[in-house]
Amino acid sequence: MMNLDRKNTKAVVIPISNMVLLANMTHKLKFSRISDEQYERLNSENQPIIVLPLKQNFNQVQLKEEDFHRVGVLIQIDGIEKSQKGYEFAIKVLDRVEVKSIEVGEDFVNAEFETASDIIDLTEKSKEEMLEYMKNVTYDISKNFDGAEPIVRKIENQKDLNKLIGYLVQFMPLSNDEKYDLMETQSIKDRGLKFMDYLLKQKEALKLQFEMAEKFTEKANKNYRETVLRQQLKAIQDELNEGKNGSPKGEKDYLKQIEEAGMPEEIKEAALYELEKLESQGQNGSEYNVIRNYLELLIKLPWKKSEATMVNLEEARRILDDQHYGLEKVKDRIIQHLAVMQLKKDKKGSILLLVGPPGTGKTSLGKSIAEALGRKYIRLSLGGVRDEAEIRGHRRTYVGAMPGRIIQSIKKAGENNPVMILDEVDKLMTGYNGDPAAALLEVLDPEQNNTFTDHYLDLPYDLSDVFFIATANSLETIPRPLLDRMEVIQISSYTINEKFHIGKNHLIPAILEEHGLNETQLVVEDEALEKTISEYTLEAGVRGLKKQLATIARVASEKIVSNKVELPFKVTVDQLETLLGRKVSRHDKAQDDNPPGVVTGLAWTSVGGEILFIEATDMPGSGQVILTGQLGDVMKESARISLSLLKSRLPMNTVNFREKDLHIHVPSGSVPKDGPSAGITLFTALASLVTGIKVNSKIAMTGEITLRGAVLPIGGLKEKLLGAQRAGITKVLIPKDNLIDLKDVPEEVRKELTIVAVETVEDVLRETLGISLPKVEHVVNFNISPEGTLNSR
Repeated sequence: MMNLDRKNTKAVVIPISNMVLLANMTHKLKFSRISDEQYERLNSENQPIIVLPLKQNFNQVQLKEEDFHRVGVLIQIDGIEKSQKGYEFAIKVLDRVEVKSIEVGEDFVNAEFETASDIIDLTEKSKEEMLEYMKNVTYDISKNFDGAEPIVRKIENQKDLNKLIGYLVQFMPLSNDEKYDLMETQSIKDRGLKFMDYLLKQKEALKLQFEMAEKFTEKANKNYRETVLRQQLKAIQDELNEGKNGSPKGEKDYLKQIEEAGMPEEIKEAALYELEKLESQGQNGSEYNVIRNYLELLIKLPWKKSEATMVNLEEARRILDDQHYGLEKVKDRIIQHLAVMQLKKDKKGSILLLVGPPGTGKTSLGKSIAEALGRKYIRLSLGGVRDEAEIRGHRRTYVGAMPGRIIQSIKKAGENNPVMILDEVDKLMTGYNGDPAAALLEVLDPEQNNTFTDHYLDLPYDLSDVFFIATANSLETIPRPLLDRMEVIQISSYTINEKFHIGKNHLIPAILEEHGLNETQLVVEDEALEKTISEYTLEAGVRGLKKQLATIARVASEKIVSNKVELPFKVTVDQLETLLGRKVSRHDKAQDDNPPGVVTGLAWTSVGGEILFIEATDMPGSGQVILTGQLGDVMKESARISLSLLKSRLPMNTVNFREKDLHIHVPSGSVPKDGPSAGITLFTALASLVTGIKVNSKIAMTGEITLRGAVLPIGGLKEKLLGAQRAGITKVLIPKDNLIDLKDVPEEVRKELTIVAVETVEDVLRETLGISLPKVEHVVNFNISPEGTLNSR
């Protein structure tokens, strides 16, 4: 026998699975095969042996250290018997141990361990009461089984709690993890309580099985097998529902849920009819699941009218201002719409369309509106949708039919008045399965959407309380009938100043939070932020700016974690090239001097305004007009109109055009250019060329011209003036009819620019070349005075 008083830390490991061995137990371990070396080691008197449960790899082939649990038992082998099937070891469990390390060899497993004996935290009286309770529960269970007498007799005189648990656990359907949990628990009290819990669960499970078997045996009849099986399943569901706080899901509960759903009478009648069909169907009926899914949709849809809540316009304005910088015109329009909703309680569905370039906050504006109204927010992305069923759903006759995304979203919201964002409505596509834009006509028509009928639902549903907000980048691809149903709110591109404030007040704090930084670790200087906006982004919105700021934050995070910089790490203008690489955009600047024939114009792009140069020159030739710079048809027509107008206004300066070729070029030849707004710029460039008078390089202009010399209004004035200010322009000529648009231009831009309104080309010549023409159709003979005034003779 091994001397247990000696402190041993190394032992031979015997792997076991699906077994509970506790201190003081005796047991027999069976081995189908064992090598001579293993037999000698296990039979050695002074060799410590521990039994260690397996987590996995129960076939004990190619064992690894991670296959073992870390708590086992130290055993003593009292005898070895050889049989036809292998060896049988009679063992006695000495103590509980905790394994520190495991060594797995080819034919052996060794371990270093420490003794961790059971904690005796029960008094003798408590232990006796626990033993008595376990025995009583076992007696109650044994009454239901024939041949249980030997088990009862064996536990009658058992006084050891571990032995009783180890004996009974072999008859219980516990998982391997549950059995190991009993071995791992060091406290006698906790182990006993866990085992009692398992024992009571086993008792209740057996009791339920016997009750169910007895209940169904009484009604069993071969002629009504299908009916009996259906009732048996129903009874099982009833029992399960009792254990789920009374949340019924069986057919009998649908009636109650229909009554509580607050459905209109027409809908309620349809639901009760479907319930009647469901109850007459068997579980294996062809339509059982179809009807059940349909009933669940009817019940979960919000039919009750949501209570109207007071809209606090001041709070709504505060939310919009906190979450979006600028966009004052858009915010005013939204607040006005909310005010109308407050006054007109029964106002039919509100449908707004926010149109603007990407990244200008259209979707987030919808979220802010939902917050201001205190309503649920739902977003549907319609980009690329080409199937009408995405909007209206599939008819229930199809396999796998589903309701459309409108009804699904209402069901998900759980309210009938959410704020629903229809994102990218301009990117709907027409496919062979119908036109989803046409399906939206009913959804977005206030006169029709109170009886919107989804193909799957096949019943009218009231969408009139839903606040629809559609977003789009362009109006061109939205069908006209759909566009007429929405109230359009234009969102223009952000100015440099607006981007600066958005970046400083919104984006930088958000980026710092996303990257686990704070203002004491990373500081982006204002000059660096301004340069990032102007030279490292080329967009109308701020998504690209957010990406660039995220790049800065990632680089800064690496430097901060590596202790390469002192805190706070300040991002300066000089560091931007190192942090962000080469510049993304280049903006033209006003030249110091423009030669005759070169004039500065203004252009609108989707990412803001720019200046452009119109260059004109002449050469000996045959009267040809050459146009280069990838000009569109409208711009080419403007050039021909300018030439004709020049010949009519300054005929003496153009008499020799038959002997010359004119070449008009607009730089940045790889960029397509079109539109009529360069008309006065083309005219001025030709006039400067033929008169030899330079145009001030700090003057820029925009406007369409006609053959009679009138200057017509143009679009994109705000962006053009912003581009002029950025380029260093000091004076801008605009059409007189565009003066009304100046209220949209930021005040700081208007202060820095001298804005002159022109009505005719005579006004243009006076402001640019200092030439004053009389108001006549043709000038036959004239000369230019020393002061630069054109006088007729």
